[in-house]
Amino acid sequence: MKADLFFNGNRKFFFADRDLTAEYVKNNCAEELAHVIRIADETVNQSFKFDLRWDMEQTTKSVVFTGKIDWLYQPGDDPEFIYAFNRMRFWICLGQAYAVTKNEKYADAFAAQLTGWIDSVPRGDPANEKAWRTIETGLRLEYWLKAMCYFKGSPAITDDVMDKFTASVTEHAEFLMTVWNSFNLMSNWGVLANHGLFMAGVMLPETERTAAYTAEALRRLTAELGIQIYDDGVQWEQSPMYHNEVTHDYLDVLILARRNNIRLTEDFIDKVHKMALVNVVWQKPDGCELSMGDSDEIDVRDITTTAACVFNDPVLKGGGYERLDFDSAWDVGAECAGLYDGMEPRHPESLTQQLPASGNFYFRSGYDDGAVFFHFHCGTLGAGHGHSDQLHIDLYANGEDIFVDAGRYTYVNKPERFEFKDGSAHNTCLVDGRCCYTYRDSWECGHLDRAVNRVCKDTARYAYAEGGHLGFMDTAGVFANRRVVYIKPDIFIIADEMYTAGSHSYENLLHGNYRGNLVKDDENRFRYMSSRNNTEVVFAGSVPHRTGISKTKMSRHYNAYDENSTLKTEWSATGFSCLFSVISVNSPDSAFCSVQVELVPVKSNFKNTVFSGSQIQALKVTKGGRSCLVVIAHEEYASPTDTFRAEGCTGFGNVTVFEISEGENETGTMLVV
Repeated sequence: MKADLFFNGNRKFFFADRDLTAEYVKNNCAEELAHVIRIADETVNQSFKFDLRWDMEQTTKSVVFTGKIDWLYQPGDDPEFIYAFNRMRFWICLGQAYAVTKNEKYADAFAAQLTGWIDSVPRGDPANEKAWRTIETGLRLEYWLKAMCYFKGSPAITDDVMDKFTASVTEHAEFLMTVWNSFNLMSNWGVLANHGLFMAGVMLPETERTAAYTAEALRRLTAELGIQIYDDGVQWEQSPMYHNEVTHDYLDVLILARRNNIRLTEDFIDKVHKMALVNVVWQKPDGCELSMGDSDEIDVRDITTTAACVFNDPVLKGGGYERLDFDSAWDVGAECAGLYDGMEPRHPESLTQQLPASGNFYFRSGYDDGAVFFHFHCGTLGAGHGHSDQLHIDLYANGEDIFVDAGRYTYVNKPERFEFKDGSAHNTCLVDGRCCYTYRDSWECGHLDRAVNRVCKDTARYAYAEGGHLGFMDTAGVFANRRVVYIKPDIFIIADEMYTAGSHSYENLLHGNYRGNLVKDDENRFRYMSSRNNTEVVFAGSVPHRTGISKTKMSRHYNAYDENSTLKTEWSATGFSCLFSVISVNSPDSAFCSVQVELVPVKSNFKNTVFSGSQIQALKVTKGGRSCLVVIAHEEYASPTDTFRAEGCTGFGNVTVFEISEGENETGTMLVV
């Protein structure tokens, strides 16, 4: 096929004007451009390291080929290098470097490596199986097609090169047309593969066969969207990173469909919009996604910025960048920069937000980088990419993580994989030294769980979330339930309730951020200290407990980890028990104010007797001039007609908060009936 037919046919691609967009990124995205040109130069020199923002399995060491490239080379024990290598995301960097510099060395390298791969890695050879998984096949279609668009006008893209390119793209598409099963329906693999198929159908010259690629890809993508995406917009695998890989693909579909007058249903468009809005809900104030499940710490504002342009949505801009960033500029074209600049950013009205179908709940004190951000999870495992994170919490404040998910580190079926997937790597509770899931290998789980009792409520002064799970019921006969009371703006009370008739040992874990230090003030009081935070944690309960600081690990990116520290609180009990963890955030720009925590007795107003600790408990929490009483009932207590009395306060309800420093001593704020 003549190169001119690809570049100047009636098909429209992503950016409308390559040179306009190149000028935009030169003037506005210097740091990202320097990174891309560095990768492009390394690629020219056959040196490969995967450290782009959305490289799913990043590497820290370069692999250099002095002669012919071995596309099936595997350094160490991890085949993920082969998979990432055979996706060729770095070829887009070659294209972007060419678009900005017009240096033909980038086009020459692209043409040589492209034709070399096609000649040396044929699909029919069983030895090349790792290069031809469906996920790599789909990603190659995206990356090859996008990369080629940058080289318009280069003499390196001869008609012979274009013939090889289009023949191989067609072979990729034909292969994907033969693959459709229940795994692809439910997995992000299916979306990544069929997104590539859609791109091939739209970007190759129009024929009856390419129209079939487009139609079949849309049929599959519609089915995948319908089954994989919860009503709250979350991709069911419970991994923000893979959620965003899928979101990116669907945004590509919307962009190409609109540019090429391909009709999509309103339901399709609305679901993709919901997926994009999830990032506004769950991104931290610094713009990064949580390291939940198999996720790295990645700034998601590029995807949110692109989505804001696609949907012309000011709320999405509120979660995006101030201006088009490097990647979004290439996705939507610099011609959209004016539209984006003129869009007034907005934030959701409520600072308490929930994604109830996936079981994720969020509290904020604001949207600036110094704000407090808290996440509580009680939902499904999320298949192979999920971790044992039932009832896990994350806390961010003053521009920094405080209590974190340990991350993922590796996919290799070895002890480190399970070290990071295990409940002990999350801010949750273990029973008898075990987490609620049992792993058979890197991807399969032999013992599943069920999340129950999910509640979320917001009021002017407080917010509340609750969830429990059945993961310990068949192994230990224990129902684990966690309640979170947020006393706005900076105090969190976490009640971990263990319902059982037996005798068990328990562990409560809080993983600090390795950038700070966990220090002990006394037996029940600890602090996370850094240049940005001085956060207190006070433990209280009616059963004896002990807390220490353990050495653990924290991984923010694949193939890398740092030594870390974790608070581990242990206790043993027969029958019901409850541990309270009170977390008090202190701003670095104000005087430190210690929080005081006291368990106070709760009486029955009808019987004038003291309730047992297994029935109802009250916690008096004082910070500065503010004093609150939080009353939590572990079981029903109003028999016959009864109210409780504690610290001079009278009320009713399952969870009730009183502002006792303001003289509020009747009724209070009932968070749970």
